[in-house]
Amino acid sequence: MNNAMARKKKRKARIKSQAQRRKFAELLVEGKIDREVYERWNRAAGGRKLPEHVRKKKRKKKSKSTRRRSKRHG
Repeated sequence: MNNAMARKKKRKARIKSQAQRRKFAELLVEGKIDREVYERWNRAAGGRKLPEHVRKKKRKKKSKSTRRRSKRHG
């Protein structure tokens, strides 16, 4: 097994927001996920206070001033 695969396996999925924590608890109650899975994800989040929701980071747009303009020679 190469290093990239080993690192990928070591990564833990963790709950990143209070909304996710509630959703996974709901799935646990409904029996759609195993208690062990829920506990592992919740443990990885730790006891810290999580934000209510998490959003994806916005990508920066390239500004128009950085584009090169062709010069016309008369």
